[in-house]
Amino acid sequence: MTDADHGELVGESLTETTATEFADRVASQAAELKTAIAAGEFDSPGFAVGLEMEVYAVDDDGRLAPLPGQVFEGVAKKELGVHNAELNTDPDPFDATGLAAQADQIRERTEHARQEAAAAGLELVLDAMWTVPPAAGSRAYLEATDGSEGAVEVPTRMRPDPRYLAIDADIRASAGGALPFAVPGVDTTFSGILFESLATSIQPHLQVPDAAAFPDYYNAAIRTLGPVLALSSNSPFLPPDLYGEVDDPEKLVSETPHELRVEVFEQSVNHTSAPKVRVPADIADAGETADRVVADDLVAPFLREWLADGERTELADQYWEFAHKRSTYWRWLRCVAGGQPVGGGDERSLRIEYRPIPTQPTVRDVVGMQALTAGLVRGLVATDHPVTGLPWAAAEESFYNAVRDGVRADLAWVSVGGERTHDPDLVFDEVFAHARRGLREAGLDEEAIESYLEPIEARRYTATTPSDWKKQAVRDRLADGADLDDAITGMQREYIRLSRETETFAEWL
Repeated sequence: MTDADHGELVGESLTETTATEFADRVASQAAELKTAIAAGEFDSPGFAVGLEMEVYAVDDDGRLAPLPGQVFEGVAKKELGVHNAELNTDPDPFDATGLAAQADQIRERTEHARQEAAAAGLELVLDAMWTVPPAAGSRAYLEATDGSEGAVEVPTRMRPDPRYLAIDADIRASAGGALPFAVPGVDTTFSGILFESLATSIQPHLQVPDAAAFPDYYNAAIRTLGPVLALSSNSPFLPPDLYGEVDDPEKLVSETPHELRVEVFEQSVNHTSAPKVRVPADIADAGETADRVVADDLVAPFLREWLADGERTELADQYWEFAHKRSTYWRWLRCVAGGQPVGGGDERSLRIEYRPIPTQPTVRDVVGMQALTAGLVRGLVATDHPVTGLPWAAAEESFYNAVRDGVRADLAWVSVGGERTHDPDLVFDEVFAHARRGLREAGLDEEAIESYLEPIEARRYTATTPSDWKKQAVRDRLADGADLDDAITGMQREYIRLSRETETFAEWL
């Protein structure tokens, strides 16, 4: 597809006629989906797990670098930025064999993609925020364009995908042509959404077999967002050339949130009338998740016939426009209907997509976070844990406290005895106890459970997550006389080395 074709499609996407037709199709497909869910057509044979993982590329000096096309001829998939890649697992049953298979897939696909990148002289980094900019500088890199094709400004470092270009054009229009971004040390604007590609994440998936029980898992998962993010925080710094004049670098290190990735994502796209990136509200039944997609602010509508031919024979074809709109329903937790179920089912299933976790330093850390998340949500429901009695607003506040303060955040919880608590020891005691319970429910033995959870639990006992390590590494370099630029750059190069040479982050502590 040529740039001119991209421009034509994006132009069509932004018309009122397309918006009306798209909205009608989404509403009709959502109504059909709700009926099918209520009839049990999206029930599946058992629990299953899967994972998406985003990474970025650097050169041999640790500087951000675009990935050549050959890297994507294997297992890696393209993402928003030309420097990003996504590695996905095929889903497996949520049992001992399936979770081990997930670990093998993550390890093998990461290694394969790294070999492809190495052949081009690049390295794929497991990290949540790139901070060593290319030689031209971060802003020049993020804001370079190849000119315009019709109504479309074509960012040089954005994948030339019409969907990405349409989202960029639509969000820019909603923001009045400039997207503000403000965090400690930075108060600026960007010309488009590409600064969202600063950040990378992992997204565990949990397939729930019974639609009637789906709200129990979904609502419990909302209450886990704060504690899980607190244990996984990994993005306290931007590339140093994006900071303004910093008079007190030590103060910046102290004040910067542990999860700038959340700030980047929310501020890059939350420019419609209602924020699209936020903690979702509770649901009373699985069908409500379809209503939420219908009601969500419209961004960059597309019609199937623009990109695909033929009859709508498969499930993905029948709900094509609905799935397209769901892809811009950027809540920190969302329901996905359809996809690739396991355990003898067909393509109809319901799964929770758990979205707030930053990419972790090593493959084993990624595997551990997947096991913790899936085990915790399953364990809470299996024990009928009263945490779902925690008011939604408290769960939301807990999440943003974790964004700001990481593992030392003020976390809201309801104990197994039914009492509200902010005691971090009790919160994490229950998080790991119920993750273990959920993994036992899945059939894992104690040795396997400890293998998955011990590297993550070490963070709780040392009160040190990857973001804490990064902050301390920058502080140490500042104390030795480095300026902020050199301190962040030195920290990041050390992170890349340790990520490559160690099995778990726990070895860094």
